[in-house]
Amino acid sequence: MESVSIVLFLLLAVVVSGAVARMLPFGIPTPLVQIMLGGAIGMFTSHRVELNPELFLFLFLPPLLFLDGWRIPKDELFKDLSTVVELALGLVLLTVVGMAFLINWMIPAMPLAVAFALAAVVSPTDPIAVSAIAARVPIPKRMMHILEGESLLNDASGLVCLRFAVAAALTGTFSAGAAALDFLWVAGAGLAIGVGVTLAATRAKAWVSGRWGEDTGSQILVSLLIPFGSYLLAEHVHASGILAAVSAGVTMAYAEISRQALAATRMRRNSVWDMIQFTLNGIIFVLLGEQIPGIVESADRTVAATGHTQPWWLAVYVLAIVAGLAILRFLWVWASLKLTILRKGRQVVGVQTPDFRLIAATSVAGVRGAITLAGVLTLPLTLSDGTPFPARDLAIFLAAGVIVVSLVLASVLLPLLLKGLAMPPEPARQAEEDAARIAAAEAAIRAIERHQHELAESHGEADIFAEAGGQVMDLYRERIDGLSDRNPGEVRASDRLLRDFRLVGLRAERAALEQLVRGRSVSSDLARKLTRELDLSEARFGSSGHA
Repeated sequence: MESVSIVLFLLLAVVVSGAVARMLPFGIPTPLVQIMLGGAIGMFTSHRVELNPELFLFLFLPPLLFLDGWRIPKDELFKDLSTVVELALGLVLLTVVGMAFLINWMIPAMPLAVAFALAAVVSPTDPIAVSAIAARVPIPKRMMHILEGESLLNDASGLVCLRFAVAAALTGTFSAGAAALDFLWVAGAGLAIGVGVTLAATRAKAWVSGRWGEDTGSQILVSLLIPFGSYLLAEHVHASGILAAVSAGVTMAYAEISRQALAATRMRRNSVWDMIQFTLNGIIFVLLGEQIPGIVESADRTVAATGHTQPWWLAVYVLAIVAGLAILRFLWVWASLKLTILRKGRQVVGVQTPDFRLIAATSVAGVRGAITLAGVLTLPLTLSDGTPFPARDLAIFLAAGVIVVSLVLASVLLPLLLKGLAMPPEPARQAEEDAARIAAAEAAIRAIERHQHELAESHGEADIFAEAGGQVMDLYRERIDGLSDRNPGEVRASDRLLRDFRLVGLRAERAALEQLVRGRSVSSDLARKLTRELDLSEARFGSSGHA
């Protein structure tokens, strides 16, 4: 029962954090509110969470990384792939090496292998925290796509580096050649397993659905099992479960194109995954806050491991690590953008040097979050001979401090840097969208005409089918005429008006239905059905500019 109570407390804290974050007038990001609520749970309740590192890693990381790979915009990722790879791989390696030697130099009592492990866990960034911070000052789309792509890849690269660092700490030896070969197996096999598991699972469920029909609940459950199955299989063959989960998510996006699920399945599945993402990210930050009181209580023992006696030395180390991370990121981002401009300058005339604020904002946006906490908590409790893992509490304290300080700094600096900041202009996508809508409408008209003829030939009542099909085809022809004959500005203005009027009508329908329900003039089943139809219509017209 105690475990159940702890889980309920954590879930309640996640729910309350969202409301509290919206109530606070200063725009405090939700992750910081969740950390504070977690700290309150740790300080004022008797509940304590004893985290099993392997179980923690298995429960939280595979679904989050799978969903990141599934939902990240692929075209935008490939457009800036060189920049993303430079940040996600080059910057991670520079961070791991540079920060490891800095930490080992500052804290000689921390072995170099443990310093490499700490540097590896603080190298990945967290776009969820950045999104929460920038909720009131939207991040430019292209910049957000770069940050998302970087986070997707540097999660894997940072945690793979952590794996080698922990292995070196446990064995006391490290061979660069053996590590390179091991990395090829860990990365290659992990990627291949993620792709293979996803393709096998999606093809199997498509075959079953094609022969015996589709069950929405089973389809959703399969999507939930894929990241865990990929992770477990990869770890079983000593490959990277993290990379397996990432590649499974990326493959899922392409597999869904050729094996479409029912619309109801997709809608419900998206809702389930939204809930899972919100819950897992929230619980991770609440757990971080819940662990802080215990970490602070052992501050005296922790600071003793550094060779000092005053606890404020821990704050000095945290600030030094944050400063080192910021400087390395700023220099790398500046160099990366300069190289990109030099490459494009040979092909495109008029390429401009990026604004200093753009470089600074991209640097500040490197917030540490859920992955850093998940990674540092996976440090083993003991070495191979049973002795305690050296400086484990210190590493956890420093990682937790880096997360909190980076969140606070970003919440203060990022809105200031992003205010009025414009990314380099991108080509308009409206023409591409209009062409796709016209092609879809024309295909619908052709399909309706064929269906009319088939029904007329089989039933012989051509007028009825012609009238019904004609009404639907008129709607598609109006869409084609509107997108073809008028300029894009007029189309968008007209569509906005149509959407506004449609939403007014839908809200009136909802109010009337509520009156009927209160008066018990309709049954509960009919009320649920009509409410769902209104919800779908309002979601459609509320999120799209095209009626």
